[in-house]
Amino acid sequence: MFGEIIGAISNFMYSYLLIIMLIGVGLYYTLRTRLVQVRMFKETIRVILEKPVESGAVSSFQALMVSTASRVGTGNIIGISTAICLGGYGAVFWMWVIAVVGGASAFIESTLAQIYKKRGPHGSYGGPAYYIEAALGSRGLAVLFALALIVTYGCGFNMLCSYNLQSTFAALSFYNPDTTPWIIGAVEAVLVGYCLLGGGKRVIKATSTLVPLMGIIYISVAFILTIMHINLVPGVVGRIFAEAFDFTAIFGGFAGSCMMFGIKRGLYSNEAGVGSAPNAAAAADVSHPVKQGLVQMLSVFIDTLLICTATAFMCLSSGIEPTKELAGAPYVQAALAASMGDYAKLFITVSMVLFAFTTLLGNLYYVDNAFAYVLKHVPGKTFTLCYRILACVLIFIGAGSSMGTMWDLADVTMGFMAIINLPVICILGGPALRALDDYTEQRDAGKNPEFKASKIGLTQKLDYWQD
Repeated sequence: MFGEIIGAISNFMYSYLLIIMLIGVGLYYTLRTRLVQVRMFKETIRVILEKPVESGAVSSFQALMVSTASRVGTGNIIGISTAICLGGYGAVFWMWVIAVVGGASAFIESTLAQIYKKRGPHGSYGGPAYYIEAALGSRGLAVLFALALIVTYGCGFNMLCSYNLQSTFAALSFYNPDTTPWIIGAVEAVLVGYCLLGGGKRVIKATSTLVPLMGIIYISVAFILTIMHINLVPGVVGRIFAEAFDFTAIFGGFAGSCMMFGIKRGLYSNEAGVGSAPNAAAAADVSHPVKQGLVQMLSVFIDTLLICTATAFMCLSSGIEPTKELAGAPYVQAALAASMGDYAKLFITVSMVLFAFTTLLGNLYYVDNAFAYVLKHVPGKTFTLCYRILACVLIFIGAGSSMGTMWDLADVTMGFMAIINLPVICILGGPALRALDDYTEQRDAGKNPEFKASKIGLTQKLDYWQD
């Protein structure tokens, strides 16, 4: 019964409301920023390599890794496989669309997070809840967003991540569907709980180390396997575009179309416009808010245009036709087995362990910030211990739940965040756009941009950026 209700809500959200909002807001800011995704790409790379303003503070690169740890996860492997198997080849194209236009939304929300960030005992912090209250004056709406984030990342995303991780073990000989998922879930819960005892700084350090390593290895293998079947790639590209623009099929059954699955899985993977990455963006110590907006925009591209595309081409060029029966880990494993043999099972399992572990940590880093906002102070040790135990219990439960229910739960909770955040960044986009103009002007003058709120007409009291 619960699964049916969640599924119905998910279909309504993504068949009508969110597709219009996501593409509409993304296109709007793509035009308003004059294609910031393209024209400032080189500047984005330069910014990532900058050191923080203050020694020991969180750098742009570290903030990028925390947000990428949450974006880059099981969705990059199993999510893409599911989208292709259930939605067809065309889902890849719509995944690209939501990443390209979503990059502009990601830029705006992360720039706003920097402008309205708060000063704390261990550095800066912030996110959508903070800019909603500071700029709109609505604590009620801000608290609602923070609660939606807690449910999404502490429950929906982490339960799905746990399920996806254990599902990759299904191809191994020892796997028993009645007991193995619970055993793996218990191991996951214990490992995550142990790491969380070190607090936010340990989360940043762990993700900064693991994300680049796992990304490089996974993309390298995907690239090599795609090159091995390069003769099939032109046909794959042709089918992607042909099915993406088969509007008769799309609108004939939209709930199961390539457009809906591409946008769903693309959004789940890169989270552009959802309001999650700004929480990490606010922690970075930079001289100008736009710098972190550019960095978080790049995170969307790393996730979707690089890693998700690597998964898609690795699978589609394998010669194994995607089917509904293979949806999820089985399709990825079958595609790799065509080239790697039995080594494919081990490779995907190891990749999923790394992706899932960093995702679980990155997700709970966001939950920490959201609780601090709702309570108006950093949670005490007892409260923190209790909710982290609960988070680990949910990780355990997610491992033994059903695939359909877990995907729908993640889509619905994420959808509520986007429904709040997207209209907000439309209303508050002015300061971010003026900050972009200020940044561009200073860079054109050969300066390292430094931001002052008064220069773009912000007269309200901010914790940072005052004259």
